[in-house]
Amino acid sequence: MYYIIYGFLYLLSLLPFWAIYLLSDFIYFLLFYVFGYRKDIVFKNLKTAFPDQSDQALKKISKQFYHNLSDTFMEIIKLISMSDKTFEKRCQGDFTIIDDLIKKGKNIQLHAGHQFNWEYGSLFMSKSIKAIPSYAVYIPLKNAAMEKLFLKIRERYGTRFIKATEFKIKRDDIFKERFAFFLGADQNPGNPSTAYWQNYFTKPAPFITGPEIGGIKNNAAIVFVRSRIIKRGHYICECTLCTDDPASTVKGDITRAYRDFLEKVIREEPDNYLWTHRRWKWDYKPAYKNNWIDEKVKAPE
Repeated sequence: MYYIIYGFLYLLSLLPFWAIYLLSDFIYFLLFYVFGYRKDIVFKNLKTAFPDQSDQALKKISKQFYHNLSDTFMEIIKLISMSDKTFEKRCQGDFTIIDDLIKKGKNIQLHAGHQFNWEYGSLFMSKSIKAIPSYAVYIPLKNAAMEKLFLKIRERYGTRFIKATEFKIKRDDIFKERFAFFLGADQNPGNPSTAYWQNYFTKPAPFITGPEIGGIKNNAAIVFVRSRIIKRGHYICECTLCTDDPASTVKGDITRAYRDFLEKVIREEPDNYLWTHRRWKWDYKPAYKNNWIDEKVKAPE
């Protein structure tokens, strides 16, 4: 089955970009106008994040979001046959901060959100960091053939992807030597009772604790990464140093800073975020009060 899927998608990936984006426009039409894929979730999320915006303004954001989502889907397929030279033209960035940290002997954690095109961003980070081994944790796909194909794409430049279910077993071996770790730090926690809670835009939301706790334990420099859309199919990755000494921080410092970073970049490009992701999936409960880390807003009663 893998070779059938791979063969079909490989042939599809050989299409020129104008054809790729023509297909993307058709997928957008199906997602938005025909199937209404998660439109209720998208609008609810946007209304929570931007309550002062009119419905018309939110609809405009959502329509561009669906364009970006369908573009990302087709761009991932295009990656199957894309040359290094073409990729370098379409995804660029400045990783001077990371290079300097590596020279200082620091391990690094890169915290990113689900901005478009996150697969391009992941590959750019992989391609840019060669002085030390790089890793990423991912949630495996249910389809074995698609799982194999995605790993082939994602590990193209040497980053090793580790299943979330196997990370606890393998992390001690990984952390024995130098490392750079890529993390989608805006993932929803599986258990909201053990998460860090804080206001995210206008409503309490849980944040996974692993990125902060792991960074402190390993004293790995924390770098926030954003992907900015320059024009259709062209992206630039930008780095912001959070701290090069996480061990000196206290509970919640890193996660609060990450929340502030995410809100800033999302406000600047509201259509450049995965709004189909149920970021406010869990409701806050008073029982979570000990895990409330927001210093600006008191925990709800």
